[in-house]
Amino acid sequence: MSNYETPKVWEWDQEDKNQFGNQPVAGSRFEQKLPVGEHPLQVYSLGTPNGQKVAIMLEELKEAGVKSAEYDLYKIHIGEGDQFGSDFVEINPNSKIPAMVDHSQDEPVRVFESVNILLYLAEKFEQFIPTTLAERTELMNWLFWQTGAAPYLGGGFGHFYAYAPFAQEYPINRFAMETKRQLDLLDRHLADKEYINGDEYTIADMAIWPWYGRLVQGDLYGDAAAFLKADEYTNLKEWTDRIGERPAVKRALNLEYKDIK
Repeated sequence: MSNYETPKVWEWDQEDKNQFGNQPVAGSRFEQKLPVGEHPLQVYSLGTPNGQKVAIMLEELKEAGVKSAEYDLYKIHIGEGDQFGSDFVEINPNSKIPAMVDHSQDEPVRVFESVNILLYLAEKFEQFIPTTLAERTELMNWLFWQTGAAPYLGGGFGHFYAYAPFAQEYPINRFAMETKRQLDLLDRHLADKEYINGDEYTIADMAIWPWYGRLVQGDLYGDAAAFLKADEYTNLKEWTDRIGERPAVKRALNLEYKDIK
């Protein structure tokens, strides 16, 4: 039981600090000058699941021989509040990583939200995205699914299981049930498919794998894979291992991020 009583009007307790520096207001908090490297694509990110999506895509483009997809990768340390600096907020007003600027155009193009960055790169370089309407629509089904589903895994289950200041039965049970439902969904979907979109590896795999594949591998939220009995999802596990063996994916997980300071 909790002693908490819901107030009639919520007020922000400015003394209540959290590890990610969240506040109920948007916008920049300090002046910042982000570095700009020599390559066309400037990526400001971190090795979180959302950051890994873009890193995987960029390394897959390199593996595919796309020379014009060269990039500089800078570390936005979200634990230190880099995402609230003026330059970063100018790229992504939502203050979330990853964010990217494409300097190959007449005017620089900002791109934020991880799946949108995947789509931008896929369309720009015509890689890892189907061309027929039906296949492209199926791809979009799963991209939109990931953007809607993953917050239940991360901000829901992951937060209450691994980061909350004390264990709470109700939210852990609620989000564990939803996470297992999502794992079961993916496992059923992959029963007769090599990849999310069928026979072809696409940005749908790159979007989903850093969340659900890494969870199945035991690389998210401590011992969450054991807690959720992730090994039971055999089709999902085979897909996870298949993606994890790709050279570009291995490189993406071990990239060095340049310091912005």
